[in-house]
Amino acid sequence: MTAAEGVFALGDLPLRRGGVLPDAKLVWKTHGTLNAARDNAVLYPTSYGAQHPDLEWLIGPDGILDPTRWFVVIPNMFTNGLSTSPSNCPAWPGLVTAWDNVAAQRRLLREVFGIERLHAVYGWSMGAQQAYHWAAAHPEAVARIVVNCGSARTAVHNQVFLRSQMAVLEAAPEYDGRGQFTAQPAAALRAFGRVYASWALSQDFYRANLHLMALGAPDLDTFLRTDWEERFARRAAADLLAQLRTWDAGDIADGGDLAAALARIEARVLLLPSATDLYFRVADNEAELPHLKHGRLSVIPSIWGHRAGNPGPNPADAAFIKAEVRALLDA
Repeated sequence: MTAAEGVFALGDLPLRRGGVLPDAKLVWKTHGTLNAARDNAVLYPTSYGAQHPDLEWLIGPDGILDPTRWFVVIPNMFTNGLSTSPSNCPAWPGLVTAWDNVAAQRRLLREVFGIERLHAVYGWSMGAQQAYHWAAAHPEAVARIVVNCGSARTAVHNQVFLRSQMAVLEAAPEYDGRGQFTAQPAAALRAFGRVYASWALSQDFYRANLHLMALGAPDLDTFLRTDWEERFARRAAADLLAQLRTWDAGDIADGGDLAAALARIEARVLLLPSATDLYFRVADNEAELPHLKHGRLSVIPSIWGHRAGNPGPNPADAAFIKAEVRALLDA
């Protein structure tokens, strides 16, 4: 399987909400081969806390994204610790939005690969937010998007979760009040991971003891430590905080008329919510669907909550997503 990776230098990047991201860089990786017509590209943006190695499990001839057919481009999102982030940019400007990520990705595709139009954008969670922003920002440049456990505008209930997590990090004694930390706030990150675990998986998931039976933990405390505390401890707290702010600001209408912004989308849109997601509810996508010209809603019938959309250890949900996504990509 052909793969390549690199770093794309953008220079000083003007930001949607004002300010500049200095000396901005996108770290990227590709799988597969770009054809002569440059019309087989699928963009696969990263999600919260994720870097490209965390997402590659679904790429393969038998996977959700087949690199023998598609040229899969993974751009690491600003704030994820690889691309420009607070941890590697002392002059971090405060808020970098999904709009800014999409603008940088557009330049990457054009200037590095000569790609003007995407066959599809596939995204889960914050990646789904970026897919929606792609279709809104460049309706002529993307034919299809997969919104896997995402929404066009971050819902208020979702923002309540995000702002509670911001407050956990900002309450750490190591927080400097300006988006940076004097040291990794170990106690705050432990609390952060435990709160996250209550939202990312559903009540039904825990009732069925899948945290023990499916994920192999011997007890609840071990599960919370190995699956959540240790996961977030690997990331710089400043990056996690900045990425929460990006998620919180997600809105393809940029504060305006959401229905009108949805109606301007030309791409075929596959909405793939999880039946039990606590962040991006089925109801959010149901409300969006009537305004889309070419939208289809298919609910993942899962008790895995938000993680149904990223089902590495969950073959049933992976098979459901694979069938839906492959049907869209082949259409």
